[in-house]
Amino acid sequence: MSNPKRFEGRRAVVTGGASGIGLGVCARLASEGAQVALWDLSQDAIAAAQQKIGANVTAVQVDVTDPDAVSAACEKTVSAMGGVDILVASAGITGPNTTTWEYPVDAWRQVIEVNLNGLFYCNRAVVPRMLEGGYGRIVNVASIAGKEGNPNASAYSASKAAVIGLTKSLGKELAKNNITVNCVTPAAVRTPIFDQMSQTHIDFMLSKIPMGRFGAVEEVTSLICWLASEECSFSTGGVFDVSGGRATY
Repeated sequence: MSNPKRFEGRRAVVTGGASGIGLGVCARLASEGAQVALWDLSQDAIAAAQQKIGANVTAVQVDVTDPDAVSAACEKTVSAMGGVDILVASAGITGPNTTTWEYPVDAWRQVIEVNLNGLFYCNRAVVPRMLEGGYGRIVNVASIAGKEGNPNASAYSASKAAVIGLTKSLGKELAKNNITVNCVTPAAVRTPIFDQMSQTHIDFMLSKIPMGRFGAVEEVTSLICWLASEECSFSTGGVFDVSGGRATY
């Protein structure tokens, strides 16, 4: 059961916040008292998300692959909310489903730009603000694909493996600053990102989950929000599975 006061007084940034897991996190954080800055690329999607969530949400249109735009979004957010205590970096794309040797170079670059470089820019932008405030919780959304490597999804798998590595590095760098940095590695969750995948790949992902079903947004959101809370005080640089039994380490 959610605690209506758990995030009271906290200021959160959620990237990719207009749909899927990001939208679920925005709604949960706002419902538990946080001020939320919803960062996303699509203005139409942002407007729809704001309408769903209601109060305590500041909309920021930003392309996370542009480091200058990310810095500007951070400044806008700090101006509106007074600081940043929480970052949930969930913006991501899948890229095409094809073999590595046939993978289009431009598509590879785009996946790395969004999933890895964009996440790096967002982490990089908010950390100084957290250091100023003496507190922070960063949750990066990786994937079980980053641990196992899904066939016909090499760019996605590689980018999410890199997110795990970045999380571990940053977590150690900030370990003595009251700022925790963790990541989650979900198995497949049915969100609009499925529209970017082939049905064959979707079927493959389902076949790998021992529970025999896809995850629910709410299940991933619950874990992310615990990691983003004050309750998570002695875990950093960690990788937290929410995979229906798929993860083996």
